[in-house]
Amino acid sequence: MATRAYILIETAVGETNAVSNALKEMPMMKAVDTVTGPFDIIAVVEADDLSSIGDLISDGMHGISGIVKTITCLSVRS
Repeated sequence: MATRAYILIETAVGETNAVSNALKEMPMMKAVDTVTGPFDIIAVVEADDLSSIGDLISDGMHGISGIVKTITCLSVRS
């Protein structure tokens, strides 16, 4: 069973579309939705294990220009 996480993303002003497009190109991304509220994007990722999700966030997502902050919520039951 895959590990799933919901990643809440705050972007810099004017960068939401560029960040969203960059995220959609990343492996393990299942959904990338632009939303209203305190965050700009919610991304859904799935991987074989928690370590892979950690690598995706720290080595991949945090290298995308325009991402200001992320909060990762792990799915515990689906």
